[in-house]
Amino acid sequence: IPSEYDFSGGCLRRCPSNRVIMQAEQLKELVVGALEDVKAQDVSIIDVRGRTSVTDYMVLACGTSNRHVKSLADSVLSEAKEQGVRASNVEGANASDWILVDLGDVVVHVMMPATREFYDLERLWRDAPDLGVAGSE
Repeated sequence: IPSEYDFSGGCLRRCPSNRVIMQAEQLKELVVGALEDVKAQDVSIIDVRGRTSVTDYMVLACGTSNRHVKSLADSVLSEAKEQGVRASNVEGANASDWILVDLGDVVVHVMMPATREFYDLERLWRDAPDLGVAGSE
């Protein structure tokens, strides 16, 4: 099994560079699982396919403290790395009020509740299909 995954779409298969392609849906589930493992609060998933070419899903979650926010982001990064998925960018890891983890087809926003309420990203994507709170399906 190759050690790297290409998560740019398609099904799980080898691509010419001997990487494996991970579907956005699988990556989303990996992220939600990693967040739930570390007791993330208020996890929601927004389907932004057709609204932007930047990503397919946004996953939002809250932590109870700055340390918890950092632990949540670290859990996502660790689980992704374990599956061979590399984050293309991580922003805010030093501040820990809001950490963004860009996994390509899935962008993860981990925030303190006050930060999430202030920026209200759900409002910005109001017309996008909301897949609800993780675990409610």
